[in-house]
Amino acid sequence: MNRFSRLKNRIKYLMAPITKTSKLKRYLTLGLVLLIAIGSITTCMLRNPGPADPEPPDTSIAEPSPVETPPPPPSDPVPTVTTPEPEPEPEPEPEPEPEPGPSNPLTGLPTEVDISRNRPLAIMINNIGAAQPQLGISQADIIYEILAEGGVTRMLAIFQDVTDIGKIGSIRSSRPYYIDFAQSYDAIYIHAGGSDQAYTELHNRNITRLDGVHGRERPSIFYRDPARSRMATEHQLVTSGSLISEHLPTYGFRLELDDGYEHTLSFVEDGTPENGAPAVEFTVNYNTGKSTSFKYDPDDGLYYLSQKMRGFNGPYRDGNDNSQLTARNVLILHMSTSRIPGDAYNRLRVTTTGNGPGYFICGGKYVEITWSRGNLDSQFTYTLGDGSELSLSRGRTYVCIVPNDVEISLS
Repeated sequence: MNRFSRLKNRIKYLMAPITKTSKLKRYLTLGLVLLIAIGSITTCMLRNPGPADPEPPDTSIAEPSPVETPPPPPSDPVPTVTTPEPEPEPEPEPEPEPEPGPSNPLTGLPTEVDISRNRPLAIMINNIGAAQPQLGISQADIIYEILAEGGVTRMLAIFQDVTDIGKIGSIRSSRPYYIDFAQSYDAIYIHAGGSDQAYTELHNRNITRLDGVHGRERPSIFYRDPARSRMATEHQLVTSGSLISEHLPTYGFRLELDDGYEHTLSFVEDGTPENGAPAVEFTVNYNTGKSTSFKYDPDDGLYYLSQKMRGFNGPYRDGNDNSQLTARNVLILHMSTSRIPGDAYNRLRVTTTGNGPGYFICGGKYVEITWSRGNLDSQFTYTLGDGSELSLSRGRTYVCIVPNDVEISLS
């Protein structure tokens, strides 16, 4: 029985009917019991507290419920100032390639004025030992060296313009095959006499010519050079650039190329043959008594010439300034060469039409080529082994015309 049950029974006993004598005693006892009970209850409550009441809300100051602040009304957007990217500048128009200026059609080199439609001059130049040195030869655009009778050679020098050239010579006589080469350029031919065959060809072909022996043009462009007075008479005749420039316009000759004539030579800055074999130093032996040697200088890309013949052996020089003759291009062309039957002087015939083999030498290298020419009015054309057209380097060209049986060794 727990404490509260016992206490309850005790209180019932105390509250039962009592006598007068014991009434006070019972009241006292009841009061005591009540005090004990109250103390016990209080002790129990302190020992076993019930669940705590939740803390009453503080209503003295009611916190307002959080009010969501509405977003501010949209304002006019602040215009964004952006610097526009600059439009790309238009690509500059490529500057047009400058129109090619005037050039010399025999060398491909530029000229100050257009001389391309002028008729060239083809001048016969003496070349024996007793006539050395030649004059003005270093300023020729193209030089042909070809055998003449007696085992010697003679030059045909082609000039597009002689305005600034001094003396030119000494001038010698004509042969038909030299006329052939002059005619291929529609050139004005300058010579001093000639063989009977040469005069026949000059007349039959109506070649424009100036003859230092039988010429009728006056004033004459020819004179005998006092500086060569100790030489034989045939080695004294010369002309000059100033005389030709002054008097040629007075003769009534056609001075411009024939209508429809266009030079066919092709030039590039560097015509050194691709995959060419070395040709640094070589000699062209025309016969046992005449040879021309070439030595390449890589510093300037030129071949320097020397000659060996009876009465002369040394550098091939121009007597005007003592400069050694040079060439950027060298052509060696094999052509059928034979003596004219019955000719008292054993003069030669050279076939300059058709085609034949040859060599092109430039930049220290050489390749085999083929030359061709359709007829006497045609120009010479040169093709490589694959049939493509040969392009020369810009500059002077030296052409050796050799008989078919002459062997050439290039190294």
